[in-house]
Amino acid sequence: MRQAIIKYNNQRAGVLSEQDSGEYNFVYDTEYCANHPDDFITFNMPVRTQTYTSKYLFPFFDGLIPEGWLLNIAAESWKINKNDRMGLLLACCQNSIGAVSVHPLIQSENA
Repeated sequence: MRQAIIKYNNQRAGVLSEQDSGEYNFVYDTEYCANHPDDFITFNMPVRTQTYTSKYLFPFFDGLIPEGWLLNIAAESWKINKNDRMGLLLACCQNSIGAVSVHPLIQSENA
């Protein structure tokens, strides 16, 4: 399982997980839900305490991954398969343009 901290305006908003089964989950942090109920990361995923689940990487997160020649450079530099969407997200999206950023989750941070 791979996980990422999702930040909105540099504040921890939730956790994105890729399960060993290939399923994806996103859940907003309870503190974020209480303090920022209107600050959703995308219209399709309003702030709520229930987990969002998908068989594929959520389109919003997939849209953060570079495309074209920049994707080629990223894939070659980090030796990541272009189809490894979670790997690319973790490698390339810590300093994305916009309010949302993706940071690898170290297991001790989740405790």
